[in-house]
Amino acid sequence: MGILGKIFTWWDGATVGTSLFTALKGEHVGTDAQGNKYYRSKPRQGQAERRWVIYQGANDASRVPAEWHGWLHHSYDELPESHLPPSKIWEADYTPNATGTHAAYRPAGALERGGRRTAATGDYEAWTPEG
Repeated sequence: MGILGKIFTWWDGATVGTSLFTALKGEHVGTDAQGNKYYRSKPRQGQAERRWVIYQGANDASRVPAEWHGWLHHSYDELPESHLPPSKIWEADYTPNATGTHAAYRPAGALERGGRRTAATGDYEAWTPEG
């Protein structure tokens, strides 16, 4: 992406302001398996530590793994890489949030699939109040 893209877009990577802030006040602390980079503010007297992520690709919060999410939100102070258990064989790989895309789940009867539902079977009886 060119410099104009960095100036005028926010949805695909860090903007110029975020990149500048990261370069001046950020300290790189780790990278996850997807390539997202995690930063914290350099220690300063009397200021609370700030933590943030620079996404590799599209800015989508669902791309932050659970262990890094906890660190970003100050649930614990140690870096996730220092106390993570080994991954289990049954753990699924990350799949992006497909909502709003062509890959989104659309059940039978959804308008995007033609809006056709199966006919009622006659086992339904409408409720009527007792008069």
